[in-house]
Amino acid sequence: MEGHVFISKFRYALGTLVVQGGGNAGNALTCVARLGLNPRLISKVANDAQGKSILEELESDGVDTSFFIVSEEGNSPFTYIIVDNETKTRTCIHTPGYPPLIPDELSQSQLLSALDGANMVYFDGRLYETALIIAKEAACKNIPILVDAEREREGLDDLLNFASYAICSARFPQAWTKAPSLPSALLSMLLRLPNLKFVIVTLGEDGCMMLERSVNGGSDAEEIDIHGLLESLKQRKDESKTIPTCISSVVIKLSANGIGTVFGRLFIGTAEKIPPSELVDTTGAGDAFIGAVVYALCAGMPPEKMLPFAAQVAASGCRALGARTGLPHRTDPRLATFL
Repeated sequence: MEGHVFISKFRYALGTLVVQGGGNAGNALTCVARLGLNPRLISKVANDAQGKSILEELESDGVDTSFFIVSEEGNSPFTYIIVDNETKTRTCIHTPGYPPLIPDELSQSQLLSALDGANMVYFDGRLYETALIIAKEAACKNIPILVDAEREREGLDDLLNFASYAICSARFPQAWTKAPSLPSALLSMLLRLPNLKFVIVTLGEDGCMMLERSVNGGSDAEEIDIHGLLESLKQRKDESKTIPTCISSVVIKLSANGIGTVFGRLFIGTAEKIPPSELVDTTGAGDAFIGAVVYALCAGMPPEKMLPFAAQVAASGCRALGARTGLPHRTDPRLATFL
């Protein structure tokens, strides 16, 4: 699993200071490790105090850092994050790492060793030149690939062509496809990316939406507009429930005007309704969600169980300052019904 990691310094509005590792891939794989898997991370740091702290923290959580490149020169990446207690918002000031990871620094033997026995490869969309080399090798070995499509980045289109699964931020699907609505954008993504088995868009406190491709649809199957189906699923939500839930359709032929048709299932996942007194910091919630999805896929969870599980893991992380402080371990009582 390849991605970007850095040190984050969190300062709470009332003066609390927390220093810990960060980065999409580092956060997601920390989540995966605490849930009981044995992830490996390919990335790069400098041989400085921050780089050493990054490696030590990952290793303490059970993330294999033996495939890291450690530069004797330059600096490790660093981000200063200010969290506002009143508005629950954050401001990030980022200093990138230098020099960046380049493909020549990862030998073929290291690559093959990193992929040996892997059940899945996850990319956070950064360091794309190296990511593409890893993705090509993983595809040759038929290892499923999950891509975090947070925002449009250089090389992301090529990486998405290898993706078995994609998890997107709320704005990405429409920005990438130019589709007029979020549901039609998800349908467009499945049409444009034939290897994609499902696409999930995370929507913060509004939960998530998932479109899963099906290969079992017949030519005479009923066709329904995806927008109408979405509205019917929304009407089935139980607003009185505070725990995460999932509402799904049957396999059906889904259409969107001007986009096309796909056989599949549409899912709505709700988020946990966290009491305001317990909500501390949403930094890294998306990374926690992705980490939980990686775990769920490796564990063979069906979507109906996977989406509430991922939402519960993400909600746990929002109850503490920083992206990793509140990430649950598999022994957490809130996860007992899933594991």
